[in-house]
Amino acid sequence: MHTCGGRAIGALVDAYGTGNYLPAAFNRLGVDVIHVQSAAEPISRMQPWDRSAYLDSLVYDPDGATERALARAGVCFVLPGQEPGVLLADRLSEALGVRSNGTAHSDARRDKHKMIEAVSAAGLRTARQLRTADVEEAVAWAEAGGYWPCVAKPLASASTDGVTVCRTAEALRSAFRTVLSSTTVFNGANTEVLVQSYLEGTEYIVDTVSVDGRSFVCGVWRYEKRLLANGKPIYNRDILLPSDTPVVADLVAYTRAALDVLHIRHGPAHTEIIVTDDGPALVEVGARVNGHLHPAFHDRAMGVNSADLTALAYLRPRDFLARYADGVYERRQPAAVYNAPTLLSGTVVSVDEDLVREIRSRPSVVDLVVKRGPGDAIVPTHDLLTSPLRVFLTHPDPVTLEIDYRFIESVRESVFQVRSAGPRVACGLV
Repeated sequence: MHTCGGRAIGALVDAYGTGNYLPAAFNRLGVDVIHVQSAAEPISRMQPWDRSAYLDSLVYDPDGATERALARAGVCFVLPGQEPGVLLADRLSEALGVRSNGTAHSDARRDKHKMIEAVSAAGLRTARQLRTADVEEAVAWAEAGGYWPCVAKPLASASTDGVTVCRTAEALRSAFRTVLSSTTVFNGANTEVLVQSYLEGTEYIVDTVSVDGRSFVCGVWRYEKRLLANGKPIYNRDILLPSDTPVVADLVAYTRAALDVLHIRHGPAHTEIIVTDDGPALVEVGARVNGHLHPAFHDRAMGVNSADLTALAYLRPRDFLARYADGVYERRQPAAVYNAPTLLSGTVVSVDEDLVREIRSRPSVVDLVVKRGPGDAIVPTHDLLTSPLRVFLTHPDPVTLEIDYRFIESVRESVFQVRSAGPRVACGLV
């Protein structure tokens, strides 16, 4: 292991968003990190990575300079900080001979069509699906299979970007136009659309960290969501389940089987599953930490968090296996993440800081993330990216937590003073 002033060195690829929690987790175990950016232009629609948290930073060079630089540094691990870094982290870790999920199955860990095909071929329940750039082919597929409603989405995006539930042929045609005329949240081109049969049921998150294919489940959350009249799904709250909730055992078993199929043997994973009348069915798996990761919040609710578990898994795998392998978290107290929606449309003039302080002072509020500031555009919420507030709530008393949530829900539209861009556009929640 190479050291710099007595400290080992590792690398994170595209540590946007909640990947920002990883450098500190590795630092606490005595390791400095280098950041690798997979593309020359940073991803503008994601929270930037914090340059001050890194020993150095590199922009990936496909001619091999990045591998040589990391080899000279003697890095002891390479892993993705967030979804766009998965493919490159697999490539670099394999090339450098450090702990790796390898490249043989990388595409199935990023391309949602290949992912579902692989999981389905292994005998696990999934949606039916079609990938195509031809909207009339998609309409004919839905008609022939009786797949109304169906879901249209990009092949490799996140945060419900471009996801639409389509109940008619015209809605499907509209969704195609939207996806094919846009880029993903990661700045990637959309050249095809993934169309899937609609999975009716309750959706859940299962977060894991693994070493040598042996995973620890560090959270199971139930999505509370609504569907807009235009078919866009809006996620309201992620609610932490007690680990002895009956559905958790089925979710954990399904998740571990899916991780095996996708060869996610090392590091974090974020799995989304819908429990239908026939049982669990995969939505998707991300080989990275959860987008709502907040270590202090997770520690308070469960006593563990995936950032510190990931650092332990890569730096002290024997300790991880001895303490966590094949285990499941215990919920210490009720917890929820609230992604507050808005109906506002225009430009933020100011933020009511007194109200922000009042929200922060509520007994169950661990943190409040205000995603819009003066001068920023604000639009009616149509995906996770357009939710302007995220609130992390946990408390031993579920009644206190619910009272705080109801209060925040009642005042959320008063946080922002907005100069209207025109008539207010209704979200049409159904």
